[in-house]
Amino acid sequence: MSKQEIVLSDNLGDDLSRLLANRSLDDIFILCDEKTYSLCLPYLLDSYDRLRSCPVCVIGAGDAHKHVDTLSDVWMFLSEKGATRKSLLLNLGGGMVTDLGGFAASTFKRGMSYINIPTTLLGAVDAAIGGKNGVNFNGLKNEIGVINSSDAVIIDTRFFSTLDYSNRVSGFAEMLKHGLISSYDEWNKLVSFDRERFDLMELKGLIGRSIAVKERIVEKDPYEKNIRKALNFGHTFGHAFETVSHEKKTPALHGYAVAWGIISELYISHVLLGFPKPVLRQAVSIIRETYGSLNISCDDYDRIHGLMLHDKKNDEKGEINFTLLSDIGQIQINQHVNANLINESLDFYRDSVGL
Repeated sequence: MSKQEIVLSDNLGDDLSRLLANRSLDDIFILCDEKTYSLCLPYLLDSYDRLRSCPVCVIGAGDAHKHVDTLSDVWMFLSEKGATRKSLLLNLGGGMVTDLGGFAASTFKRGMSYINIPTTLLGAVDAAIGGKNGVNFNGLKNEIGVINSSDAVIIDTRFFSTLDYSNRVSGFAEMLKHGLISSYDEWNKLVSFDRERFDLMELKGLIGRSIAVKERIVEKDPYEKNIRKALNFGHTFGHAFETVSHEKKTPALHGYAVAWGIISELYISHVLLGFPKPVLRQAVSIIRETYGSLNISCDDYDRIHGLMLHDKKNDEKGEINFTLLSDIGQIQINQHVNANLINESLDFYRDSVGL
């Protein structure tokens, strides 16, 4: 898998001009959702006049549209507009758009080039980076997909000014995860960031550091055979929490679910591997104050366990595969946990968030 170029942009137009210069392209296509079409596309077009004549495909916003039917619509759009293997797709949006758009580009005519322009903090530090693309299927997150990197990712923090507080902190949860799997230095910088004020200039530096954590891991293991599994920390519980939140008709943003998953997975890390209790308490306090809670009871435990058994990260049927931590930055992959400890960690989560 080729290494994608990450651009922390100060001038979106100049960076696009440089990336597209001297490239033999049949055409450029733009993919966005209904929200980024109105909130973000005008800024993109104002930044680079060459894009004003490009065909734009608009899909529904939100994870509910991250499915095969939407993917088929994008393929149909590209086909009807005459896209070829020498065309380029610009994915303008959050993680749903970059995931689905990356999958569409990677599979249309056996693969065309694409560039991600994430418009959410979550997309910038997670979904748009590392080449994982996919759609939800059969009620499971990202069940169908490919690993194929974009040519580049352009991150312009001015897009993030369109986000409300919930979507900003949703992305920040992935940054907290990167801090935990990296170093005390990274963790402490994130903990001290003012999440209420959310200064975008200060955030830009933190984004660069957070992306560097993910890049280092992906470069070592692009196809998730080994250490890339570290990036799944918080996600085994998190994906199950996210699905349950939708089933309860109280849909949670992805980052919120990951944050709640971090609580349970840090607890298991403490019990099995001796993860430091002071850091566990610090993380719980930050997550409780920032992300509130998903209202679950003991009646939900079997469903959560069942969802985790179907997680695509599991290597063997009937075994749930966790990434755990013995300390900040001390990653232990391929950890199997019995049902009793999983339930105990759910009890800990409920106690921690005041349920």
